[in-house]
Amino acid sequence: EVQLVESGGGLVQAGGSLRLSCAASGFTFYGYAIGWFRQAPGKEREGVSAITSSDGNTYYAASVKGRFTISSDNAKRTVYLQMNSLKPEDTAVYYCAASEEHTVVKALTHVWYDYWGQGTQVTVSS
Repeated sequence: EVQLVESGGGLVQAGGSLRLSCAASGFTFYGYAIGWFRQAPGKEREGVSAITSSDGNTYYAASVKGRFTISSDNAKRTVYLQMNSLKPEDTAVYYCAASEEHTVVKALTHVWYDYWGQGTQVTVSS
């Protein structure tokens, strides 16, 4: 059974940092793209960042580039999202998602991902 479990969300003041983790099980991991997406109330789900486990290529939304860093520990089957300089507009439920790399046409578009975690809440206060 494929499982993606997010952790690390919470409440933080603007300018602060959080590190999200996505622990994967039930699939090979290598050869998969892992993406982080977020959804705020009343808004569409948007791609934040993604990484391909085979070559380590990374992708970032313009709104987070330079503030967020995605990384992967293939041995631990875990992907991290380090979020620095957080802003109130980063408040959302953050989800990780996975799919085989060859099936992902656009890394930051959620429709290409087959497996999803339950999400973790990130709240940034002003």
